[in-house]
Amino acid sequence: MIDNHQKNIATFIHLSTFARFFIPFGNFLGPIILWITNKEKSEFIDAHGKQAINFQISILLYAMILGALTIPFFIFGLLGHMDFWNFSNFDNFHIGFHKASPLMFIAGGFGFLAVIGFILELIFIVIASLKARDGELYRYPLTINFLK
Repeated sequence: MIDNHQKNIATFIHLSTFARFFIPFGNFLGPIILWITNKEKSEFIDAHGKQAINFQISILLYAMILGALTIPFFIFGLLGHMDFWNFSNFDNFHIGFHKASPLMFIAGGFGFLAVIGFILELIFIVIASLKARDGELYRYPLTINFLK
């Protein structure tokens, strides 16, 4: 049977991912510290700790992929008017934002996806915390299970 102490620890494992707003890499350090110090106490805590850490690693991986896709579109869209063959002709170089490149729209779309992903991440963390508080197991969507 799961007691209130186990529920509280599992809840704090999920909520500790918000430490990233105060401590660099706090979204990894908080859950890892709580999980390592309490995983032997309960299967419930162990399962929630693994889910929280797997979700944070998955989010990092997705953000890196999205960033790797976004940056080239942004750079080439921004520098699309520059003549790379004639470096001495910087007199005519200007960036006009009144005529945006289609590449900038693609980069903006990826940026919009990143914002939506961030909002969904916060929602999923709150849902996982509430499920842990109620003594239920929660599986984050789109999570790669690095820790099994």
